[in-house]
Amino acid sequence: MPAARECLLDAAFTALARRSWAVVRMVDVAAAAGVSRQTLYNEFGSKDGLARALVRREADGYLAGVERALSAHGDARERLTAAAEWTTNVARGNPLVRALLTGCWSERLPAPTLAAVPSSSAVPAQRRADGPLPSPGDLLAGVRDRAVAAIAGPGAAPDDLARTCELAVRLAVSCVAVPPGEGGVAELVRGVITATQGPGPVAPGAAPHQPGTAAAGANTAKHGPIPASHGALAASSAPTPTAAGRSPR
Repeated sequence: MPAARECLLDAAFTALARRSWAVVRMVDVAAAAGVSRQTLYNEFGSKDGLARALVRREADGYLAGVERALSAHGDARERLTAAAEWTTNVARGNPLVRALLTGCWSERLPAPTLAAVPSSSAVPAQRRADGPLPSPGDLLAGVRDRAVAAIAGPGAAPDDLARTCELAVRLAVSCVAVPPGEGGVAELVRGVITATQGPGPVAPGAAPHQPGTAAAGANTAKHGPIPASHGALAASSAPTPTAAGRSPR
């Protein structure tokens, strides 16, 4: 029942905006969605199953938004900038996406294990949700690879382009933890791309014009996701969440 499943996920997401996941009740989610509690359990199996499905949906919605940003009109620099802006905007309004990107799961949120769990569900979407959930590194790699695929042209040097794309994504994630100043993430990403690729449009495979800067970029690309010690991501101070498939208002 795809329609019922989406209604239940929407209801669970709305409930999470109002109270911590620990006190969200399955019966209330079912009532808000206008379906029976049995339908809820048929779809998700348990509250843990519902949490996994909700996290899976928000991760998928985030990546779908990245693909939309990368397919927008403009040169490669502007498309990378659009993907970075989408990342910071959706993470600012959606605590589940923020947690997925940073690995910082507050006590208000469900925190399903990222490893796959045994599944006997007859629902294909739930079997997928019961599979592995993306880590911050998985999401970063997914965005980087999508960016490379969207931007790469004939004669591209994949390593150079992947490094530039990863650097832009990591910069965006850092702005999730520490919001940027005037000019926002767009100005930062454009500046970094210019420093590593030169003042013209991003040329797939072009050699960096400043070797020292490129080396610094490569070192930055090796750094892990934002550490969980950043208190700026506490969900108690986060705005009301917004589904990842929609732009925050």
